[in-house]
Amino acid sequence: MQNRWAGTAGLLIALLAPFVNASPYALSVMTSAAIAVMLAAGLNIVVGYCGLLDLGYVAFFAVGAYTSGVLATRFDLPLLATVPAVIVVTVVAGIVIGAPTLRLRSDYLAIVTLGFGEIIRITANNLDVTGGPSGIYGIPTLVENPAVFYYVTVAVVSLAVLGSARLGRSRLGRAWRFVREDEDAAEAMGVHTYRVKLAAYIAGAVWGGLAGVLFAAQLSAVSPGSFTFLASALVLMAVVLGGMGSVSGVVVGAVVISILPEILRDLADYRYFLFGVLLIAFMLLRPQGLWPARSKEVP
Repeated sequence: MQNRWAGTAGLLIALLAPFVNASPYALSVMTSAAIAVMLAAGLNIVVGYCGLLDLGYVAFFAVGAYTSGVLATRFDLPLLATVPAVIVVTVVAGIVIGAPTLRLRSDYLAIVTLGFGEIIRITANNLDVTGGPSGIYGIPTLVENPAVFYYVTVAVVSLAVLGSARLGRSRLGRAWRFVREDEDAAEAMGVHTYRVKLAAYIAGAVWGGLAGVLFAAQLSAVSPGSFTFLASALVLMAVVLGGMGSVSGVVVGAVVISILPEILRDLADYRYFLFGVLLIAFMLLRPQGLWPARSKEVP
């Protein structure tokens, strides 16, 4: 019930924010923060629920953005019509990347996922169909009005966050948590850990791909420079900062990671230094996260 009220309050704040400041810059920052929330919710399924350390999550973000961009620009399709193809492609990408790597654990899994993230970026940087280093431009937006697009983004992200929370409370979500706590014990109790981990990876891939569609619609362009390791690190930072496994926590973490650098923009070259110092302070004072998940099982 507490999380339900928190979710309602957060949604109201998001809906009322444009009434406080509706400048193009503010709307752009708020839209980027909403997309970051969706990415964090997707990575939370992989890292927070299932305990799989993924350092290349931005690969699915790139796959979704490039798939929608290529289909929209080369076949003159509205961006909404590319969503089914994005879901299919990200599911396939999740299987292709996850199937050979999810038998690994801990540090080995992290290194391999980092490698796959870089492979996707380098591939996009060298293919003609993706525009090479220049990327893809002229991607049609979902809605021309920035304020309306912001509300569309908030609606999509809210459904994604709600879906992530529902998955966490489902039977599959409990299996993910069992794998996270002790994979060997879960296997001994009859949980098919490989399938469960692959399901988490595919679900996270779909969330990341749909966030990529929103990203392409916001900027009307995508390029390899947007999908570096730093982007994956920031999303992972949002999950850890907010509280791994906590839906409310990752929402707060993603908003902090997105908004804090903009608040510190007046400090010019020192803003990222202070940003890093504040993050270190947060982690020292709240190592469990800003809004940690409850430890006990809820039926």
